[in-house]
Amino acid sequence: MAKLIAFYSRAGENYFGGQYRSVAVGNTEKAANMIAEAVGGERFKIQQKMPYAADYLTCIRQAKEDQQAKARPELAALPDNLDGYDEIYLGYPNYWGDLPMAVYTFLEAFDWTGKTIHPFCTHEGSGLSGTERKIARTCQGARVTDGLAICGSDVDASAEKVRAWLSGHRGTI
Repeated sequence: MAKLIAFYSRAGENYFGGQYRSVAVGNTEKAANMIAEAVGGERFKIQQKMPYAADYLTCIRQAKEDQQAKARPELAALPDNLDGYDEIYLGYPNYWGDLPMAVYTFLEAFDWTGKTIHPFCTHEGSGLSGTERKIARTCQGARVTDGLAICGSDVDASAEKVRAWLSGHRGTI
C-alpha cells in the first residue's frame, strides 16, 4: 500500500527562537519533504481556503481565535479518499499545545479505520504537547505511533533525526 505525507505548513514570516524571519518554505513542509524523500509516497499540503496573514503576529492572533472558537476552517482541497494509503505521515506546527484547526478539518473528513498515522510536528520549545493523543481521539480506528518533534529553528539540520525516527521503533499511543 502507498504512503501519504499530509502536512500543514506556512511560509511567510515565522518565529525562530526569539526572532522573526521570512521564509519561502515553512518548517513543517521542510520536514515533510525529508520524510517523503526517505519513505517515498505522495505529499498533500493541507491549506486553508482563506489563509492566515503572512505576518507572524497577525497570523498567531488569527490562529488563536480559531483555536478558542474550535473553528474548522474550510480547506482549499481534500483528497477524494484515503483508500489507497495504509500509512499516513501527518505533519503540523504545534499551536499552543494543539494541532492547527485546519488539520482537524482534514482529519474529521475521513474514516481512519485500519490506517496507521505517524505524527510529526515543528515547534519552538513545546514539543508534541500531547498532540498524538488528540490525533488518536479524533481518528477513531487508527493506530497512532509515537511522534517526532522538531524544533523549527533546527529543521534544516534535522535530516539525521528524521531518518532515525523513521528507522527506529515507533510505539503506539
